[in-house]
Amino acid sequence: MVVCGDDALAQRLAAELRDVYREQVTLVVPGTDGVGRPGRAAALASAVLTRVPRARARVPEGGAPAAVQEIRVLPETAPDDTVLAEAGLAGASALALVYENDETNIRTALAARRLNPRLRLVVRLYNRRLGEHLAQLLDQATPGVDPEELDTSTTVLSDADTAAPALAATAVAGTSKVVQADGLLLRAVEHAPPGRGVVPAPGLCTLALLSSTTGDPAGNEGAEGSGADGPRLLPDDREVAAATGRGTIALETVAHAGSPAPVRRLAAAPLTSIFSRRLWWSIGGMGAAVVALTLASTIALGDHPLHAAYMTLLDIFAINDPAVGASATRQILQILSGFAGLLLLPVLVAGLLEALGTFRAASSLGRVPRRMSGHVVLLGLGKVGTRVLAQLADLAIPVVCVERNPEARGIAVARRLRVPVIVGDITQEAVLETARVHRAQALLALTSSDTTNLEAALHARSDHPGLRVSLRLHDDDFASAVYRTLRAAHPHAVTRSRSVSHLAAPAFAGAMMGRQVLGAIPVERTVLLFSALDVAGHPQLEGRTIAEAFRPGAWRVIALDTAAPGERLPDLATTPRPRGRARDLVWDLHPGYVLRPQDRVVLAVTRRGLAELLGRQPRP
Repeated sequence: MVVCGDDALAQRLAAELRDVYREQVTLVVPGTDGVGRPGRAAALASAVLTRVPRARARVPEGGAPAAVQEIRVLPETAPDDTVLAEAGLAGASALALVYENDETNIRTALAARRLNPRLRLVVRLYNRRLGEHLAQLLDQATPGVDPEELDTSTTVLSDADTAAPALAATAVAGTSKVVQADGLLLRAVEHAPPGRGVVPAPGLCTLALLSSTTGDPAGNEGAEGSGADGPRLLPDDREVAAATGRGTIALETVAHAGSPAPVRRLAAAPLTSIFSRRLWWSIGGMGAAVVALTLASTIALGDHPLHAAYMTLLDIFAINDPAVGASATRQILQILSGFAGLLLLPVLVAGLLEALGTFRAASSLGRVPRRMSGHVVLLGLGKVGTRVLAQLADLAIPVVCVERNPEARGIAVARRLRVPVIVGDITQEAVLETARVHRAQALLALTSSDTTNLEAALHARSDHPGLRVSLRLHDDDFASAVYRTLRAAHPHAVTRSRSVSHLAAPAFAGAMMGRQVLGAIPVERTVLLFSALDVAGHPQLEGRTIAEAFRPGAWRVIALDTAAPGERLPDLATTPRPRGRARDLVWDLHPGYVLRPQDRVVLAVTRRGLAELLGRQPRP
């Protein structure tokens, strides 16, 4: 695997390929910043090498990497043909281009496709429409190579798109260990050890049995295949029932437990949200005055109640004839009714003004419903915030957005989704109070400024210690320091500090492994992969039932793609599901269903199991 980049994402991606997928990696980073000084990417590469044994990590001057190396760094200034050839591109299986400059990534991708037409490309681009056209162009520019026979696919990803599911899951479930498939977010949930002979509720399925020493502070959890005391991946029901004193990890869907996001329509707006409480009290007082005058007229003058109410209303609206020559009681009642009419006039004006203000606020989406609670406060509607907003809207989670720039790219998305947006300074107390942060379930600080995110999170946490807070921080070390400090100050509250590069690296690594890899979830020192495979060509699956295709410790079928072969999403993890289209994956599978060659399934699989299914030999 070859990784080319100039920021923290390249370093994270190289570490992900080495630690999770056990791949040999060549990392190409700029050696200087353009003026002769050491570059930031080179310093990050040095950080990668410090975590690799000396015998297995060195910076060679040239030539092919040694067989024992896992990460090899080439500090070059520009990714030209010479650098790509030195990186071993001719014999590489995949190349990731994660430079911050889109033009550099496009130029290098065109050169790499020319040098190795059989190469699997993963390109980082911010312009998604340009990325779609580039992927089609590079897939077609493979002379002499049949795309049906070789996995020469080109995957164009954006770090904002790939980090959005994890950030959304952090707001809902408090964890970023999620996998996305067909627009659905899946998470691994740890359960306490069950009693003897009791099978815990597995959710979608039971993924793993934890080590027997997980709850022991002095215990040493084992690695994959470390024995009976280590974690057991993909156990069957008998193993789960027989395991006592060991916790389990189950696969569950990420969903909002509260009420769904309200659909805001002006025509269906309730009266309680149009008028304030003071105005309702004023209207109630006027109604009580009308009733009192009607009863007084009925008792004093002996009128019928309906006739008395009619005469009272005429007097209030000043359209009745003066009671000249009538009894003194009738004249007094008419004067009182006229006085009540004078009080009614300002109430009617106030009602019209409040209704007009409510409708204008609803049309501009800047008004937060008074009774809104259990929502997510999203700070920042830039590139990342916009993607997270769309993800939360798909999960039917109520959101209130705060953005300083009225021309931000996410404002139009919020209008289309009919989500309340408050335009103002995020660090101001009044802005967060207007967003009803005291009633929210989570706060997502996703602006481009680390100090702004930290200031807003500290203010919200100081006023509401139990609030779930998730920060977007660019520097990984700074994010770790903030996390440890906030956890120490508020041990009973959920705090997450995330960098986009840390969240995006797993998706880029999965794309480099091929479109069949959807993601990975760590289980102690092991890792469990999720893969989408066509049944055809795999004798371990074809013609077998769901129960027969399950191999404990290796793989397990967890979902079936019901879409027609020509209508399937090319990549279940990264391809956006068309809005309005029902999900094609079926998760509740009958054990007796027989897998056909035209089926596509989603499996939970270990590294060794995936290598066996794909016909590859895993690295030791």
